Amino acid sequence: MFRTSTAVAAVALLGFPGAAAAAEADDDTVQLSLGETLSLVESENLQVLLNREVMEQAIQAAERERSFLLPQVDVQATQTRSKFSTAGQAFEAPQSTRNRFDARIRGDLTLVDPALIASYQAARKGVRISQEEHEAVLQDVLQASARIYLTHLRNIRRFEVIESNIERAQSLLELAQAQLDAGVATEIDLTRARVQLAGERQSRLQQETVVYESALNLKRLLDLDLRKEIELDDFVAHREAASEEPEVEERDVLRDRAEYRTAERRLEQNKLEQRAASWERFPTLSVFGDYGYASGNAFDGDDQEVWSAGVAVRVPVFEGFRIRSNRMLANSRRRATEIEIRDLEQEISSELLFAWQDLRSRLAQIEVAEENLELAEDELRLAQVRFEQGVADNREVIDAQNRVSQASDNLVEAFFGYNVSRLEYARVRGDVRLLLGDQVL
Repeated sequence: MFRTSTAVAAVALLGFPGAAAAAEADDDTVQLSLGETLSLVESENLQVLLNREVMEQAIQAAERERSFLLPQVDVQATQTRSKFSTAGQAFEAPQSTRNRFDARIRGDLTLVDPALIASYQAARKGVRISQEEHEAVLQDVLQASARIYLTHLRNIRRFEVIESNIERAQSLLELAQAQLDAGVATEIDLTRARVQLAGERQSRLQQETVVYESALNLKRLLDLDLRKEIELDDFVAHREAASEEPEVEERDVLRDRAEYRTAERRLEQNKLEQRAASWERFPTLSVFGDYGYASGNAFDGDDQEVWSAGVAVRVPVFEGFRIRSNRMLANSRRRATEIEIRDLEQEISSELLFAWQDLRSRLAQIEVAEENLELAEDELRLAQVRFEQGVADNREVIDAQNRVSQASDNLVEAFFGYNVSRLEYARVRGDVRLLLGDQVL
């Protein structure tokens, strides 16, 4: 397990002021594994939660479209007072004022309206689209979260490499002092050792800031308290020999990608929109009716039963070319989606092949980095022997230490690159969480 407070604790051990108290203040620590991090993203990440509301809005929009197909019933009560005049008629009559109160239940139901039916079906497809888009957004955030997690681990490992460098530099300084006291080394050897130690300490201070920044990025992504320390479980992916071709078929990957499923659902929606636009020229049939009571004034006891019922047929004759425009718009949207699907097929296939090639390359780089580290450590051992025996000064030791430091950092970067390549390969396959199955337990 790794902690973001590793840098603070290391500083405390070396006697920097105020660091010991900070190192002990670890009661407020959040422990995370990569799996727990991905789970937190699904439940706590603000971008994911916001997109979930977009999905809910699509569901309610479909419910609204369905409401137009269901009976519409309302209760209406009106009290009116009107004044009538017979002026200008052949006979004379006084002006009269009348009161009327109506209380009715009104209802209407669309029996046949192909356009409304198609619109509702398209809205239901919109719900599926929003669900697929939510999954795509979730996968993007999961990928970003996993990468930040792996980056933070990489930064901590680099800090540990620097700590090892400091230990070697400290040992060299002690050896140089002993050699100087024995008359084997010179003052310049001691100065070189001090410069080497000072440089490594400066690198450690710089890396502390890098570790602190990556910890903040991870906590922001998970909506955690920025002042809390986080403790991360290690993650190392299986080092499996990769074959020449990807282990999954391209057609299977297409079905697993939310972006591709979204485009397919959108094409189905476009077809329904085309149908709705064509059906707008069809007649519509609806029934309506109302039932209630009428009187002069409300609750005057002189009410009479009233009702009406009817059937309405509507046939569009001329609507200002609206139907034609809707049909052309739906046709254009369908063509655009078909082009998008073809582009996605090429893009996803390319991503799959590249991710597999990158994975194979990163795996080979680990083996090279390990070999280089072994050679650098052998060189350092031999240089130390030469310096201890007084055959050479400590420049060879310092150069060898620097090569060990660079080789160690290269190995850390190689493991990071391989883990990221496994992450990219999982994302290309459609689910970042597949990376959890690659972990060495």
